[in-house]
Amino acid sequence: MSLLTSDQISDYERDGFIIVRGLFSSEETGLLAETARNDNAMDKSASSMDDGEGNAVRLALWNHPGDGIYGMFARCRKLVDRVEGLLDDEAYHYHSKMILKDAKVGGAWAWHQDYGYWYQNGVLFPDLCSVMIAVDEATRENGCLQVLRGSHKLGRVNHVLSGDQAGAEIERVEEAKKRLELVHVTMRPGDALYFHANLLHASDANNSERSRWAMICCYNSASNDPYKDSHHPRYTKLHKVEDDRVLEVGRDDAKRSRVAFADLVSDDQSAKSLSENESQTN
Repeated sequence: MSLLTSDQISDYERDGFIIVRGLFSSEETGLLAETARNDNAMDKSASSMDDGEGNAVRLALWNHPGDGIYGMFARCRKLVDRVEGLLDDEAYHYHSKMILKDAKVGGAWAWHQDYGYWYQNGVLFPDLCSVMIAVDEATRENGCLQVLRGSHKLGRVNHVLSGDQAGAEIERVEEAKKRLELVHVTMRPGDALYFHANLLHASDANNSERSRWAMICCYNSASNDPYKDSHHPRYTKLHKVEDDRVLEVGRDDAKRSRVAFADLVSDDQSAKSLSENESQTN
């Protein structure tokens, strides 16, 4: 059952994103933040990605949601039912990641579309939706997400490597900026941004005194099962949980950090394949 209003669905189709304020309570978000910041496995698995400007972005990624608090967020009905309402299809968990944009040192993200590199994974259609959950407050000062309203209608834009990141073709981005509204997505902890896989988005470096951590849960449509294997899963049934499981697991120290992190350096071939494709065409 979709928990969305008809206006929210229309806004998503027109703009490529919607924001659900206060989707998670202060206790739920606080337990998520506490778990992540004390998760040694997350810290060890986190990879630093050069932003092309001399700064680095750290992120930790996992393919399967697991049974800990990260999984309860990604599997709870109030989050997933809205995803399925936007996709108009059964959703499965494509992967999740924690963006660790620390104070003063957190680097920028180049303008890109998620489908710009998920395309490389055998995903035929851009029928994917990501949900960014604010762990910390996101402001313009600490490098909140920026989006170009309606840019998902551009279709997939060519992407090239910029540092360790896959960035959208600069000329096309600059032209899109002249016609589309640039929105700074400011968020309070517990707010959730749902956005289309072709929405152009970016963020500036965090030069403030406050960190900006965020968890992003990414979903693919069941009918859009990739035609080949990659470092992200093909269709795997998502077992949804009731919303109260978030707090139940989050309050249990023995259960809340259960997840298997991926090795981005060796496993993630999406951006690397862009470099290979570019060299083959030169």
